[in-house]
Amino acid sequence: MIERYTLPEMGNLWTDEYKFQTWLQVEVAVCEAQAQLGYIPKDAVAEIKAKAKFDVKRVLEIEAEVRHDVIAFLTNVNEYVGDAGRYIHLGMTSSDVLDTALALQMVASLDLIMAQLEEVILAIRHKAREHKYTVMIGRSHGIHAEPITFGFKLAGWLAEVLRHQDRLRILRDTIAVGKISGAVGTYANIEPRVEALTCELLGLKPDAASTQVISRDRHADYVQQLALLTASIERFAVEIRNLQKTDVLEVEEYFSKGQKGSSAMPHKRNPIRSERLTGMARMVRSYAVAALENVALWHERDISHSSVERVMLPDACILTHFMLKETKDLIQNLLVYPENMARNMNCYGGVVFSQRVMLTLVEKGTKREEAYAIVQSCAHTAWNQPEGNFQALISQDARVTEKLSPEEISACFDPQHHLQHLDAIYSRLGI
Repeated sequence: MIERYTLPEMGNLWTDEYKFQTWLQVEVAVCEAQAQLGYIPKDAVAEIKAKAKFDVKRVLEIEAEVRHDVIAFLTNVNEYVGDAGRYIHLGMTSSDVLDTALALQMVASLDLIMAQLEEVILAIRHKAREHKYTVMIGRSHGIHAEPITFGFKLAGWLAEVLRHQDRLRILRDTIAVGKISGAVGTYANIEPRVEALTCELLGLKPDAASTQVISRDRHADYVQQLALLTASIERFAVEIRNLQKTDVLEVEEYFSKGQKGSSAMPHKRNPIRSERLTGMARMVRSYAVAALENVALWHERDISHSSVERVMLPDACILTHFMLKETKDLIQNLLVYPENMARNMNCYGGVVFSQRVMLTLVEKGTKREEAYAIVQSCAHTAWNQPEGNFQALISQDARVTEKLSPEEISACFDPQHHLQHLDAIYSRLGI
């Protein structure tokens, strides 16, 4: 396999320098395949490998005149190679280079994204383990529901990102595909064996049936998966933003020494990272539609997809990678306030334990409809009073006390009942 030309940061993978390097990598691999099959001299390939290079500024200068990026690139490369350059690009079309090289860029970008996703997984796993028994209120419709733990909430996040990890592993195979099949994909002037050898050298698989281009359903899949991953990041960010509200304040983004929250209000500590992640997710998601629209090209190809991809793919990859880095740091440094969680859960005297009281009454022989009405009445009375106390009202209701002892009533308000199956959930996730 040809050694990959690698750079350390995601942004570098989408520079002209890196793009042209992948083009050269593809052209050289095709020459090597052609030589192995006896179509061009091996010493010519050795000369090409020794001399072939490019100058970005010169390529762009030539392109300004010829108005064709691949021709400009090949012209510049041949300025360095000389006579042996006549063996470069034999039987190929521009998209053989463009699409195969683009696959290399997409794979390299995905590898960085997957590595960063692993860091996020480790951060969530650690925080979930740390807060396995940190009791808080669960909410539905934004309203208090029943007790959970903060670790349980994080376990749900972990399950979600693990699914993304599985999807990205499959996606890597989907997009690690090249094509060296000529002008409309029929191999009229180049053999399928050349394509197979070239792809093997590049660490790719040949496309099963390309046209002049690799079908854009693969690229749409790529962007859809990034959009889905960043949608999950947005979900986590929105949750943090809601839990950081002043009247909730169960978690909070880390606020560094010297940091300022507002130019006007010195007291402010805003969830700026979570808000930033929410906004960037909208950007990535917007590209999902463009990627789908790129699928329907005319006949064997047009280039309506090209201009879209020059913006969409770098942006989507760079944004996704950055969002993952931000998410890892956000979760690692997240401030968690168990005392506020306990305070919020027990407001109105434990109305969130209403189902447990109702079910205990049913177990003791009360009809379900009657038990529901008793419990709802006490809960709503507590809810509508500034110092409402649901447990006290339940403990004073004759319809309850004739069925339940004080100890049985007290047991209904024990949050540990809601944590009894945490181990089962955690074991599924290997936490």
